[in-house]
Amino acid sequence: MSDIRYEKHGRVRLITIDRAAVMNSLDFAANDRLVDVWREFDDDDEAHVAVVTGAGATAFCAGADLKSYTMNFARRPAPEFRTRFTNGPGFAGITRTIKIYKPIVAAVNGFAISGGFELALACDLRFCAPHAEFALQDAKWGFHACDGGLIRLPQIVGHGNAMEIILSGERVGAEHALRIGLVNRVIAAEELLSFSLDYAQMLAKRSPLSHRFAKEVMEQAVGMSMDAALRLESRSFHDFGMTDDLAEGTTAFREKREADFKGR
Repeated sequence: MSDIRYEKHGRVRLITIDRAAVMNSLDFAANDRLVDVWREFDDDDEAHVAVVTGAGATAFCAGADLKSYTMNFARRPAPEFRTRFTNGPGFAGITRTIKIYKPIVAAVNGFAISGGFELALACDLRFCAPHAEFALQDAKWGFHACDGGLIRLPQIVGHGNAMEIILSGERVGAEHALRIGLVNRVIAAEELLSFSLDYAQMLAKRSPLSHRFAKEVMEQAVGMSMDAALRLESRSFHDFGMTDDLAEGTTAFREKREADFKGR
């Protein structure tokens, strides 16, 4: 799996798309390998946080390889398309049906285009280098986003900003991305990966069950009425109250020490 690297850093996992020669775009084989890596991360109880990035200094991920992927993908017979793609994991593994409730950080080290942009949108936090650029260029090439770009982008940056990005197909630079809330921080390129890993290590010291329960509530609450969403939040808190993590956290606070969460 040389083009999708998966490295352990304590409780953090670094996932690198290592296809710099094609701007870290994904063909079908690389996409399938990335799906397998996400499943491995989700199944590993010792893995608490993931950081995903691209190899090199030019691109995070330029999306699907247009030369080998797009037409093959779009023109599949409807039953096959529905089974494999609509009801499948989505581009880059986490854009559709694979639900991972562990924190995922995107270290956007360059171009995040179309499917690569959608991969970044599916992450929980986005840190980017000053030269990073984001775009859903699909309208320029005769189609529209289909792996969460039309759904997640308005939730993150608002309807108007999302419409501008989707309808124009134009690239958005790092400073504009920060201004509209698309990214959390802009970090010097040479420090981006180390900053992202350090931040992930900090997250990995927090209660993993707290992260998972909270992320699940936040995702499921989208589209709910306020009353239903608040009840969901309350029920989740009660479920969490039965865990060892809460007991450890309150004990550590009382003893004035750092908590050692086990995730159970």
